[in-house]
Amino acid sequence: MGESRHLFPTKGTPVTSSSEPALEDRLIGAAIGALELQSIHVGRRLGLYESLRSPRTASELADHAGIDPRYAREWLEQQAVAGFVSVDGKIGDDYLDRVRFWLNPRQLAVLVHEEDPAHVSPLADMVAGGGLVIDQVVEAYRTGQGVPYAAYGKSFRDGQAGINRPAFVNDLSSTWIEAVPEVAARLREGGKVADLGSGTGWSAIAMARAFPKATVIGFDSDDASVTDARANADTAGVAVEFIKADAATMADHGPFDLVLILEVLHDLARPVEVLEAARHSLNDDGVVLVADEKVAESFQPKGDDLERMMYGWSVTYCLPASMTEESSAALGTVLRPSRLKELAGQAGFSRVDTSDIDAGFFRLYALRP
Repeated sequence: MGESRHLFPTKGTPVTSSSEPALEDRLIGAAIGALELQSIHVGRRLGLYESLRSPRTASELADHAGIDPRYAREWLEQQAVAGFVSVDGKIGDDYLDRVRFWLNPRQLAVLVHEEDPAHVSPLADMVAGGGLVIDQVVEAYRTGQGVPYAAYGKSFRDGQAGINRPAFVNDLSSTWIEAVPEVAARLREGGKVADLGSGTGWSAIAMARAFPKATVIGFDSDDASVTDARANADTAGVAVEFIKADAATMADHGPFDLVLILEVLHDLARPVEVLEAARHSLNDDGVVLVADEKVAESFQPKGDDLERMMYGWSVTYCLPASMTEESSAALGTVLRPSRLKELAGQAGFSRVDTSDIDAGFFRLYALRP
């Protein structure tokens, strides 16, 4: 590590009130968090957490996961110091073959169990993927151009899919769909669903499982995402068609009773055109269900943690990715309710209902022609 004379300052006049941490302390905490996210990404990529479903010594982990023993020891010690893994046995000299590391139920939920509501470790993959293109992001700020989604790579794609998967699998078809109860009733008897911006497919798969009589089609313009979605559907054993296409082709496959736009709208360069295409693809009594970030109604300095996180994604990913197209709407992650309703009105929707259903990080909107 490089030299720093003031890494952990003990002197100096605080620049904030006593009720909140000093700015320098916040940045030190952020650095610790960023480094720990990188370590989680390493563990996820190498299957180390999977290996710790059973208690293992450092040597046993190295053998089971196929990694170097010295790296195994350092990673396990760091994970234990951070409280990410549990430890059984007396720590001392030559502990490698005596002390076992393991995951307790909460750690398993957060780090391993992919459909558990507490499974937030995919955030580490997103941060790692974002790091791959940070120099391109810096250059985009200078030029006003963008950074293509594909440039963020597999880690970011997997992380984005993984962080949304628990909500899509557990809540979409059982809770969120109640924002449009008249459509849910039709889908139980058949009907047709379009999942626009379906990504790696978990939302479409959840709908197909919940409504086996319905036809579910996912649309996405990213090759790798469509490939992953098809593989995920095959593994899940559900009949979902995934099409590499943009919104302009949706009407050719409709009409639809329901169009899903989940965690997608704020990323679109031309959101009004996409919403228009979605409206034209609906049945006369069809509905577009939008899930987007549950940000504040208006900008205010010193926002809450959710606002901070969404702006963080916006400056490093969502805004640069959307600005790859000319004349982009450049919405950014922080899509406020009033702006979303304005976009829906421009696209010809006569009614936008904001649901009071608790959707975690998301706010649900039902758009009706």
